[in-house]
Amino acid sequence: MPLNNNLKEHRARLGLNQQQLGTLAGVSRQTISQIERGDYSPSVTLALKLSKICGVAVEDIFTYTEDESNG
Repeated sequence: MPLNNNLKEHRARLGLNQQQLGTLAGVSRQTISQIERGDYSPSVTLALKLSKICGVAVEDIFTYTEDESNG
C-alpha cells in the first residue's frame, strides 16, 4: 500500500493508547490499529483529525509513495 504512516510514534509521544486516540478521533480502537498496521487508509477528514490531535501537519504522520509498477 503506498500510504505509509508513523501514527504509532505520534500516539506514543502523546502517551495515548489506541482506545484513547480512537475516542478523541471519533473512531474505534480497531480503526486506529488498522491504520497503524497499514491495513486501512483513513479518509481525508480522519487524517486531518488525527494530525490535529497530534499537533502536527498531516504530512508528518502520513506519506504517500508512488507504486513504481505504475510508472
